[in-house]
Amino acid sequence: MTLPPPSAPSIGTDDAILGQAAVWLGEGRGVALATVANIWGSAPVPVGSHLVVEAGGSFVGSVSGGCVEGAVITEALAVIADGRPRSLDFKVTDERAWEVGLACGGAISIFVERIG
Repeated sequence: MTLPPPSAPSIGTDDAILGQAAVWLGEGRGVALATVANIWGSAPVPVGSHLVVEAGGSFVGSVSGGCVEGAVITEALAVIADGRPRSLDFKVTDERAWEVGLACGGAISIFVERIG
């Protein structure tokens, strides 16, 4: 699946991220919410961080960075399509962290669900 280019991605605050989700829902778009559920070791964002994705591929927020974020967006689009939530687990060793575009090693668990 090829992702469309994002429209104005940003990290933002929870209020801004969830506010954008409300706007997209009000426009009748399918929306998925990804939430960092657990972290082991180091991670670029804290537990509870959010990423919201709409059916066209636009997103706001952040749950990690690098290749992890791309994988979460891809899974969020699948969640919008089939309505089934997913729990995603990613692990990167310190040695491979820079290689895959992440500044730190560790593991992260992310829950993705359709909202609205």
